[in-house]
Amino acid sequence: MATAVYTLCALLSLACAFLLLRAWRSTRGRLLLWSALCFAWLAVSNVLLFVDLAILGDDADLRWARSITFLAGTASLLVGLIWDATEGETR
Repeated sequence: MATAVYTLCALLSLACAFLLLRAWRSTRGRLLLWSALCFAWLAVSNVLLFVDLAILGDDADLRWARSITFLAGTASLLVGLIWDATEGETR
């Protein structure tokens, strides 16, 4: 059951990234791009979670790689939000 949840989380994150990128291509909204990057990083993090817990098991520990990719996704969304907020103040 856990592997099904890991797989669905990864697929859903990838689908969100794809849909956000598709919306960004038509509107060129900066926040859509940053959100798509965030979900792409989260998809990578979910894939690493699946590989770490379902495939490798106790043979290896990908905790640092998972944490770094999750941090990259969160940081990309935070940068996008801050950048969008500061651009709105200068207009």
